[in-house]
Amino acid sequence: MTEGSDWFESIWEHREESVYPEIFGSIGVGIYPLTASIFIETFKQDFDPRWLHYGVFESPPCDKHQSWLYVTSGMSNPWEDEQPERDGLSGLGCEFIFETPMQSKWAILRVQHMMAFQVLLAHDRYLNRETLDIYDRIPLHGPITPEPSELTYIMVASPSHFIPSFQLESGHVDLLSLVGITDAEAQFARNNDGGTLLKYLKDNNAFPVTDPGRHCTISQ
Repeated sequence: MTEGSDWFESIWEHREESVYPEIFGSIGVGIYPLTASIFIETFKQDFDPRWLHYGVFESPPCDKHQSWLYVTSGMSNPWEDEQPERDGLSGLGCEFIFETPMQSKWAILRVQHMMAFQVLLAHDRYLNRETLDIYDRIPLHGPITPEPSELTYIMVASPSHFIPSFQLESGHVDLLSLVGITDAEAQFARNNDGGTLLKYLKDNNAFPVTDPGRHCTISQ
C-alpha cells in the first residue's frame, strides 16, 4: 500500500473535499499537520512519517455550526489496505471534532495532541490500552489552555448536532466529539457514568462547545 495509489488519493480527496464540507461547511484555508515534535517531545515516541500527513482543519462558524470547529483528518486513511473495502473500518475508523466559542490556537494544539495519542494507542505504543472511545476521559495534567482554566480533562462523546458516522469506499468512520471537563466532573463520571455526566453538561450548556472560562457544573 503506497500513498500514491489512485484509489487511496481519491478517498482522501473525497473525505476532505466532499464529505467534510457537506457535514461541516467550510473547513478553512488549510490543514494544521501533526509535527515530529509532538511525537518526540510530548509523547517521547518515534513515529511513522505517514502520520505527519494527519492534521486538523479549522472550520469557522457557518450555517452548519455556530462554534469554531476543529476537525481531524487522516486517522481514517486506510494506509494498511491493499484495496478499498467498504465493510469494516477505514483506517482507525474515527476522526475527532472539537468546538470552541472563539478561534483558538490552543484548540488546534489540543486536538493535534489527542490525535497523536489516538494514533499511538492504535499502534500498541501503550501496553494494555485501547483506543479512545465514547466516555473515555483523558487527564491533561494541567489546564486545557495556556491560561488558567478549571478544565483539566478531555472527555470523548458522540456528536450532538452532527451525524455520528460516515461511509467511505474504504470503510466506516465514526465522528468522536471532544469536550473539556473539570476534575470534579471527571470524578462525577467515575462515580456515576459518562452518559450521566454528558446529560448534565448538556443541561448546563457545557457541551458540545468547550468554553475554557466556564466554571465546574458539579456542586462540591
